[in-house]
Amino acid sequence: MSITTAILLSLFADTTPPGPWSQWGGPGRDFHAPAAKLADSWPAGGPKQLWTRQLGDGFSAVVTDGKTLYTMYRGDGNQNTAAAIDAASGKTRWERTLDATPLPNMFLDYGKGPNSTPLLSGSRLFVATFTGQFAALDRDSGRVLWSKELWKELGGTFRDVGYSNSPIAIGDLVIAPLGGQGKGVIALRQRDGTVAWQKTNLANAMSSPILIQVDGKDQLVVFMVEGVAGLDPKTGDQLWLHPHKTDYDVNAAMPVWYPEQKTLVISSAYSAGARAIQLTPQGPRELWFNRRLRVHHGNLLRIGDHVYASSGDFGPAPLTAVHIPTGKIAWQERKFSKANLIYCDGKVIVLDEDGNLALASLSPTGLKVISEAQPLTKLAWTPPTLSGTRLFIRDRKTLAAYELGR
Repeated sequence: MSITTAILLSLFADTTPPGPWSQWGGPGRDFHAPAAKLADSWPAGGPKQLWTRQLGDGFSAVVTDGKTLYTMYRGDGNQNTAAAIDAASGKTRWERTLDATPLPNMFLDYGKGPNSTPLLSGSRLFVATFTGQFAALDRDSGRVLWSKELWKELGGTFRDVGYSNSPIAIGDLVIAPLGGQGKGVIALRQRDGTVAWQKTNLANAMSSPILIQVDGKDQLVVFMVEGVAGLDPKTGDQLWLHPHKTDYDVNAAMPVWYPEQKTLVISSAYSAGARAIQLTPQGPRELWFNRRLRVHHGNLLRIGDHVYASSGDFGPAPLTAVHIPTGKIAWQERKFSKANLIYCDGKVIVLDEDGNLALASLSPTGLKVISEAQPLTKLAWTPPTLSGTRLFIRDRKTLAAYELGR
């Protein structure tokens, strides 16, 4: 290809090369994608599909280094399968099956998982099965490097709906909620799985931890059964706890951090609601509580001083905008059923549980839908993944790739 031809082609194809989305919630664990030039709108039939393939049941999201996708699905019988998939073609590179035989009294109405999202860190892929097997795999081959049983071996808090937390990498540690007296959160050394620390007496809910900075110091924030807590990520020592109890001990949505006001926003469904908690030198201080934002298991997305999320559990779940400093509801909109959200290039990608995919803008004044399509049909509870301008989405049967570039 000549230089002139390449320049001409670039005028008609404005895409951003694929990049890493290595963990639950993306690079910043906040569902904000790195800068990419997204199309201003889609054709009537939706964005360009690159490929689609069958994938087994499960709710595990996709992580990627830009070239290979990694996710989990339920294989034959009682297996949970970790899969490496070529990002360009959708073809399988390797698969590794792990036993996930349901334990007594497990709730199987929504399947046998997997629910947790893998974590890419260096040469390792960390995965967790429906029944709490936590394993480090070689990212190139899928070979098991080491494995721990979070419930059977380490005695973590049993969840009848399966293990759902997604781990976080901090330094040479991989950290995950575990639950129980003296073992609420566990940090394992990435190289061999040995325990670096186990701390707190908190019971495990289903939320995934985040890392924040408060006054120049790192804090690991975990949303557990009793409430939200801050830990020292190096030692596991509990720094503070703010109560937030809900029916069925379901605190599933990940906290959102608003650094400008040193404020966390947490939300749960059922009988709970949302709280804003400001972290002060004297300890956590509740700014507000609002029952009108009740996030079941989707994600909260912060844009500026507002947070956006679907509010509701088994009934309608209107998309809701809340002003973080005051807790006031800016608006609610029932355009979508329960949805997950990703922010990029001043736009928001919306995927709701019915498989509706949309390009939209969210602001304190309202929702504006720019383009929409319906590529999925089988209960799409899994958040999308955006790598450059390539979007990867899945439901309980299908994994598909789309190009969202200009």
